[in-house]
Amino acid sequence: MTGSGKWAEKAVPHKGWTCVDIEDLGSPSETCEMCEITDIRYVHCMEHPDCPQVLRVGCVCAGNMEENLERAERREKSMKSAARRRKAWPGRKAWKVSQKGNWYISEDGYVVTIFRKNDNWSGVISNDALGIKHFARRTYPDATAAKLAAFDALVLLKSRN
Repeated sequence: MTGSGKWAEKAVPHKGWTCVDIEDLGSPSETCEMCEITDIRYVHCMEHPDCPQVLRVGCVCAGNMEENLERAERREKSMKSAARRRKAWPGRKAWKVSQKGNWYISEDGYVVTIFRKNDNWSGVISNDALGIKHFARRTYPDATAAKLAAFDALVLLKSRN
């Protein structure tokens, strides 16, 4: 056996893994659980039928584990693109102010509205064509935080529809 970490362990499968989730930590703040060396920001959660635990690994290890580095790189590229879009979202020039003084933006048939709720901020995402009206369950300390939460919810809603 060669390699470091679990790559050097015979009891841990090296092939046949499936990615079940990917997560953006915001900064490199975990160590890959397979090689146990690389600091990772984008965590590929890998599952194997012969391993009881899901391993949280980096892109290269994920690609080797599923025997498809290109697929792992595409997943990570998609996450990086989403992170860039998310970062730019609150400051987009497309945000407008309604007559009621609420922030709103239209995106792919969805309308996101951010509004004051008592001393905090909240929001709603609607899509008339799909019959969706989804209100935030939480409130946020400022409009920027509410816009970022709305971005995350919008990504989730789009993936479901």
